[in-house]
Amino acid sequence: MLTVSLLVCAMMALATAGDADVTSSKTNDTFSYADGPSCPASWNKHNDRCFLYVPRTLDWADAEKNCQSLKGNLASVHSVEEYQFIQRMITQQTQGNPMAWVGGTNCQKKTLWFWSDGRPFSFTFWCAGEPNNQGGNQGCLRMNYGEHNCWDDIQCSDQLASVCAKNP
Repeated sequence: MLTVSLLVCAMMALATAGDADVTSSKTNDTFSYADGPSCPASWNKHNDRCFLYVPRTLDWADAEKNCQSLKGNLASVHSVEEYQFIQRMITQQTQGNPMAWVGGTNCQKKTLWFWSDGRPFSFTFWCAGEPNNQGGNQGCLRMNYGEHNCWDDIQCSDQLASVCAKNP
């Protein structure tokens, strides 16, 4: 009898979950199943990707490894609209604009920037005078730098929060 009760409860939960409206209170974006797959809990959907702010501070390589453990990468950014979405997501969770890692790196070649997820590095939001590779050892990209909350190159060993991205 207990088995039957548990089975009925499980079926009701699954039926109710299928009817649920998927809403993100953090971003005020509403998603429906017609929009394609939804993001996992605590991730925020924007266009065709899911984003997650990770407040724990790590160096760039450990932040990338953490994102990979979540089946993603440090976020690549492809438009000002997408960058502003990421900034709003962080602000809503922190009530501020803390600096954070995204997936940009030039460790392979100092004159070329790449995204860790392999997507094209075609959009940039560098601060004035950046990237400057100050001291010859700044190979990773942080966001929300300075008064304009733009991008800056920095040593990969610094400890920052991070933003992960993945497909739903």
